[in-house]
Parts: sequence; structure tokens; C-alpha cells
Amino acid sequence: MQSATMSTTKHKGLLELTRTLLLQQTMTSLLETLTQVVQSAGIADAVTLVLFDSNSERVSFYGIDPHHQPVSYEDETLLATGPVHALLNNPKTQVWRSDALHLRYPQLSALNLYPPFTGYCLVPLLASSGLLGGCEFIRQNATPFSEEDKNGLYELCMLAAIAVEQIQLRENALFQQSQLRHERDDFRILVDITNAVLSKLDLDELTGEIAKTIHHFFHINAISIVLCDADKDSEQASVYATHYVQTHVAEREQSRMTLSGSLEQQVMKSGEMLLTNVRPSEECESDESTLFQLLWRDQTKTLCILPLRFGHKTLGVLKLAQCQPDNFNTANLHVLQQIAERIAIAVDNALAYQEIKSLKEKLQHENLYLTEQINSNNPDFSDIVGRSPSMSAVLKQVEIVAKSDCSVLILGETGTGKELIARAIHNLGDRREQRMVKMNCAAMPAGLMESDLFGHEKGSFTGATAQRMGRFELADKGTLFLDEVGEIPIELQPKLLRILQEQEFERVGGNKLISVDVRMIAATNRDLRQMVADKEFRSDLYYRLNVFPIVIPPLRERPEDIPQLVKFLTYKIAKRMKRTIDSIPAETLRLLSRMPWPGNVRELENVIERAVLLTRGTVLDLQLPELNYPLPMAPVVASPVRESAPAPQLCEDDERERILQVLKETNGVVAGPRGAAQRLGLKRTTLLSRMKKLGITAH
Repeated sequence: MQSATMSTTKHKGLLELTRTLLLQQTMTSLLETLTQVVQSAGIADAVTLVLFDSNSERVSFYGIDPHHQPVSYEDETLLATGPVHALLNNPKTQVWRSDALHLRYPQLSALNLYPPFTGYCLVPLLASSGLLGGCEFIRQNATPFSEEDKNGLYELCMLAAIAVEQIQLRENALFQQSQLRHERDDFRILVDITNAVLSKLDLDELTGEIAKTIHHFFHINAISIVLCDADKDSEQASVYATHYVQTHVAEREQSRMTLSGSLEQQVMKSGEMLLTNVRPSEECESDESTLFQLLWRDQTKTLCILPLRFGHKTLGVLKLAQCQPDNFNTANLHVLQQIAERIAIAVDNALAYQEIKSLKEKLQHENLYLTEQINSNNPDFSDIVGRSPSMSAVLKQVEIVAKSDCSVLILGETGTGKELIARAIHNLGDRREQRMVKMNCAAMPAGLMESDLFGHEKGSFTGATAQRMGRFELADKGTLFLDEVGEIPIELQPKLLRILQEQEFERVGGNKLISVDVRMIAATNRDLRQMVADKEFRSDLYYRLNVFPIVIPPLRERPEDIPQLVKFLTYKIAKRMKRTIDSIPAETLRLLSRMPWPGNVRELENVIERAVLLTRGTVLDLQLPELNYPLPMAPVVASPVRESAPAPQLCEDDERERILQVLKETNGVVAGPRGAAQRLGLKRTTLLSRMKKLGITAH
């Protein structure tokens, strides 16, 4: 009866011990419970656990130090080759004395994990899943472990193995849950960032959205996107930087940087992420000094630079910085690398869209300028009419200068055909396969001229809703013709001088240097020398433009070209109007050759166009009186006729006949815009005086 009672008590004790062990949630609490059990039984003074991982290659150590603080250590060499290694082949209890154990396993002394001891007992932990590791019992007195002690410890470890297995399962489940939560959070971040950036096709909007989302999820206050230039040989890159000086208040800036020798270039070449610290003393020569000067002037910064690669292309880098290095941990860096991969796709899309948009805009502007040229006053001039000595000299100069790339300044009165000479220079030169872009500086408002010449960036001024390329970019590899160059404002002239000297410029509102190869041809009807003297035109720009001047003579100085011009213009205009005019009276040609033509060829063309309109047959009917031109009776001198100069004198009979004819055409009206005085080019009082003298009465 007493034996049965003792057996029952023993079983109750085991059940209570089992329940107590299984209630433990951590290895530390389990060790504390086991230590209390063995100490109260007088079997051992301390307990530790050495557990295998799933592959039995790595061993984890769990213990409690003299201050009752948990001790953990993980090792795949020193511990894994210790006494626990023997359990893999023979899972039996091992008993060692201190000196023998240290002699056999000297590496244990180097670990300094165990307190001083005399006896050591290692009991295998066997569970349903297999060998978990071993439980180490340390005795600090000289009494060795007996067989009864070993049997008791073996039974205790059978229960401890179940508890260890339960704790490992619980910790593994918690780890899996935590990992799933992190993966879910990371997935949400990736989805949010992907949705945010892939919807942005404008590069400026894209970089701003990238900075906003990274700051929101990772609390990083300095985010930069560094993008290489399209030219592979270029050492320059564009920097889109965003600083959060205040929470959720972004300050953005764009700049240019040289890649040579920089950390960015190092990351681009290696394709590997770089994590480094930048001290205040080291940032004086780097662009980080401008990036962080408002944030952390005298603090050490941690930089994380990630490559932006898409396919086989390296587009640039994502550069992040913070003074708290804890932001860049293993988990965050893994997510940031995935984010950089998605940003690279978005940047590639934005660059492709930018190129397509640029080409589309370029095509639209080319069509616009082509339409301007088609609709110009001289649309069908395919050759230069006139073989007078003065024009032959001009054509010889055109032939000489066309093959070079030097600047040409075409001088001449309005209407002499300066644009035609400029087009001849372009067509005879090596750039004839490229476009010739024209700009009339007199027709362009001064406030818009800079934007039209050099282009502008989005948001550079009110109304700049999109990026726009200027005429210098459109004329790249070709010719730019600036008509009426004397009308360029004095404040814009230094920028024009710079592009003529350096062949590079910046758009309005931008800071990126754009290089072009443009042949410059300028034209003006003004006296640039006098403008330079009057401080209205820069002398250095004048000398830069005036490399090869060509002076076009006015029409009055080459009257021998007028008959040929009249025939050419009559045929051209009649063909355009679908009229048939097959002859021009010789008297008409003589009269036209003797007129002063202050408006030059343009004025002549207008006269011919009106004559074609008024002609009812196949013979050109000039009808000079209808055109308010006084009939010249004397050869015209080379100098221009002053407006106040009197009309050429006629004999009294011719004059009487002329006045009577004009009065008949005006129905006797003398004054007014349609009166006879206006048509004859006389004052009303002068005409009335002559009529009285000649005995003419108005009806």
C-alpha cells in the first residue's frame, strides 16, 4: 500500500512537472524552470541548451548568466564540433570531468559561455521530430554524476524535449507570421510605389512622386534621382533632388553634376548597391554638401546609392541619405532594391515618353516652320533672277561662302530678297540635306523672343504648361536664319553671343546645357555700325555676325534686271491665279525700269500682282494711274527720291491730256483719297492752280 502511494505521488509529480514545462513560452523561462528542478533535487547547479537547426549544421546555445540574464550564441564551427556533435551518431548521455572535457574540446574554453565547473553531463533531447540537440547539466562540486543521476536527468530531458519542441514550433510560427506580415507590408509598399510611379510619364512629376512615396514609407528626408545623359560618352548627369527640411514639406531642385570619380559613377559601373557614411570634412568636394546644407550641416550622413538598371541599360542611380543609419537595415535595403527595380522601369518609360514627345514637338514645329516658309511672300522662288554686274558680284560671294560654316550677315533694304540669298547659301552648302529654320526678329514680341529662340522648361513662366524646344534646337546640324537681326533686344544679345561662341545654351527656366551645331545666317535692313555707336547693338555680337557680309543692291541700282524680273513675276503670279498672260508691252517694261522702287523687288511683285488681277486679256495691262504711281518721264537717278520731291515735269499738252484723263477716271473729283490730286501725286491746291493755268474745269 505504501509502494502504491509512492508510485502515485511520483506520477503526480511527473504530471505536474510536465505541465509546468509545457507552459513555458521561451527558452529562457524553460531554462529557469529546469534549473530550479535540478537544484532542488541536488542533481546539478546550472542548465544550458545546445540545439541543432533544421539541417543539423548550425548549433544555438541558450543559457543564463550569474546575474540571471539570458545568454544566447549561434555557431557553426566551435559549438557544432563540440560534445553535441557526438549525439548525431550516438544519442546517448555523456558525462565528462572538467579537465577531460577541456582537453578534448579546447574550443569551449575560448567561447567563455560556461561558469567554472567540475562535472559536465550532456543528455540528448529526443522528440517525435527527431534529435533536437542536447541539455547540458553542470555540477560545481567534486561529486561525480551517478547512474541514478543520469537516469533522472534522462527522464527529465524526455519531458524537456517535448517543451523545447513546442517552444520551437511556437517561435517558428511567430517568425512565419512576422515574416508574412513584413512580406505583406513590403508587397503593399511595392504595389503603392508601382502604381504611383508607373502612372507618371513626365520626368519631373515622376521624380517628385518617387521622393514623396519613399519619404512616406521609410521617413528618409533626402532623395535624389541621378540620370545619365543620353550620350554614352558624356560625363554629365541630371540630378533631381528633394529635401524634406520640415515634415511633409518638400523642397525640390534640379542641377547638373560631373560623374567622373563620383560614388554615383562607381555604382553605375558595378551595378551593386553602395552603403557608406559621409563625414562633414569629406563632403566639401561633393554635391552632397549642397544637398544637405539645409538639413544636417555638421553631421555624418549615411548614403545608400542603388543602381537604376532596366534590361541591359544603366539609367542612373537612386540616392538616399539620412543621419539615422538605422533606417538602412537588412529588411529595408531588400525592399529598397526592389523599389529601385520598379523605379528603373518607370524612368525608362518616362525617358521614352520624353523622347517621343520631343520628336512629336519637333515634327510639329518643323511643320509649322515649313508652313511659314510655304506661305511666305516668295513661295516659288527657286532661283535668283537678275544678271546685272552688281547681282553677279553678290552671287559670286554666295558661291564662295556657301561651302564654309562661317557666319554670314546679309545687308540690304527691305524687299531686296535677303531671305532668298540666305536660302541660296544654305542650298549650296554642305548642310543642304538638313533644315533651314527661319525667324523674323521684327515680327516676334520681345518678351517671347528668348523662349522662341532657346525653348523653355515646363513651369519656367506663367503659361509654360509644357517643355518646348526652341529654334536653335530645331536647326541643329542645319542653318538658322535670323531676319531683321537688328531688332533683337540688347538684353538678349549676350545669350545669342554665347551660343555663337560656345555652340551651347540653356532653355529658359532650365540649367541643362544643350549643345548644337548650327550655321548662322543673319540679315538686316538697319545700319548695325550706327547701332553699335549708339549703344543699341553689342559690338562683340556685331563682329561675330559680320564675319562675311553680303550687301544686296537695291532694285533702283540695277534697272537692267527689271525686265527679266517683270517677266518672271508675271509668269509666276499668272500661273498661281490660273490666268493666261503671254505678252508684256515694251512700253510697260520701259516705264517699270524707270521707276524708283523704294520697296524694291517686293514692291515690284505687288505691282505685278495687281496688274495681273486687273488684266482682262492675254496682254499685261499695267494701269499705272490705278496704282497711284506718277508716270516718270526722266531717268531715275541712283539715289532714292525724297517723298517731297516734285513729280517729273511734262510739256503743257501732255500735262493737260494727263490731267483730263485722270479727272475723267475720278468723275471730276479733285480732292480726297480717290481724287485726281492723289493719283497725280500733287497737292490739291497745286492741281487746282495747274488746271486754272491750262484752262481745265472740273465737272
